[in-house]
Amino acid sequence: MTTGRQTDVLVLGAGIIGVSVALHLQERGRNVVLVDRGEPGAETSHGNAGLIERSSVVPYAFPRDLASIVALASNRSVAVRYRPLALLKMAPWLARYWWHSAPARLDRIGRAILPLIERSIEEHQRWTKPAGTEALLRGGGWIELYRDRRAMEGAIKAAVELKPYGLTYDVLDAESLHREEPGLLPGAAAGAVHWRDPVTASDPGAITRAYAALFMARGGTLVRADALGLRQAEGGWRLATDQGEWHSAEVVAALGPWSKEFYERFGYRFPLGFKRGYHMHYELADETAPRHPICDVLAGFVLTRMQRGVRLTTGIELAGRDEPSDSWQLDHAEQIARRILPLQRRVDAEPWRGARPCLPDMLPIIGRAPRHRGLWFAFGHAHHGFTLGPVTGRLLAEAMTQTPTFCDPKPFAAERFLA
Repeated sequence: MTTGRQTDVLVLGAGIIGVSVALHLQERGRNVVLVDRGEPGAETSHGNAGLIERSSVVPYAFPRDLASIVALASNRSVAVRYRPLALLKMAPWLARYWWHSAPARLDRIGRAILPLIERSIEEHQRWTKPAGTEALLRGGGWIELYRDRRAMEGAIKAAVELKPYGLTYDVLDAESLHREEPGLLPGAAAGAVHWRDPVTASDPGAITRAYAALFMARGGTLVRADALGLRQAEGGWRLATDQGEWHSAEVVAALGPWSKEFYERFGYRFPLGFKRGYHMHYELADETAPRHPICDVLAGFVLTRMQRGVRLTTGIELAGRDEPSDSWQLDHAEQIARRILPLQRRVDAEPWRGARPCLPDMLPIIGRAPRHRGLWFAFGHAHHGFTLGPVTGRLLAEAMTQTPTFCDPKPFAAERFLA
């Protein structure tokens, strides 16, 4: 076994964030080794709804009105489910999340993340042809479906308020919605808002793997190792891998929901929480399959056509990252979904479960580790990991190579939690 090999950068984590960082650094002339304990795109990057969410210009905030909070407190919401003990443990995190969701703070947060959202599609598209992912991406946006007329009226008002962002959307009544989605069952909805800007993927995990393959085709190295084995060494860092020990001057930690164990080893205490989610695939005849991803806003789930079948992705479960699965949320979402589309049998033997890594101010950490030279962070992307992977890679690579960044990186700095 070869030992003591040298590279410029070790990127820890081969999800969509880590793979994108590796590609951008490689394009800027850095020698990069990409590290994961498994296969690229096999974890959180695999299980999402496949949205490149260009229209998501307002972060997912904590409800501020009493009626919504009371409704969620009943723990009967399909959109948001919680484990009582986990909720107690998460109380300080939830309090900070609520505080940051105040209108003025939310506006500042939204303006900070907007440059990343605005460039999310074009940064994916830079690799579409070289990675061969054209067939896995489709335009046409996605549809927010409302089963209640009053909720539909509120959605129209909210869409109008987003006019300054220049987003393209159509308001669909029940009749026009069925023309757009002929597979919907009668009476499925009162109406919908069709957001036309987003791009969607039929297999987000396969796209991540294709980006990793492109990285390797361009001369990059993929190795297997446990990121917790990283050690500081003279002049940099070292890590034992399945290809021997690698040494580097710089390290990027892009470990998604597994970031906590890593950064705590180096003395950092970031308020990372988890919003878990589930998915299941269903058989459905081609003529009734959704033409666009369909989000039932009230119940918080998305139905979208994937290569494996129609994927139902659930809303939020507030629970410890590794707690056992609970089928309640998925089962109830499925009951509602079967009144929207004529879903057939389940395809998967068991539901997939993942954890979205979330910070209470709704912004990821992207940037330098304050107390360790050569260590960089890229995690905490919450609902938008797949959306923001490539654009995060660009921002971090620009910072690491000391070139002008396309937007202000300060809002994403780790220091904001260390004051």
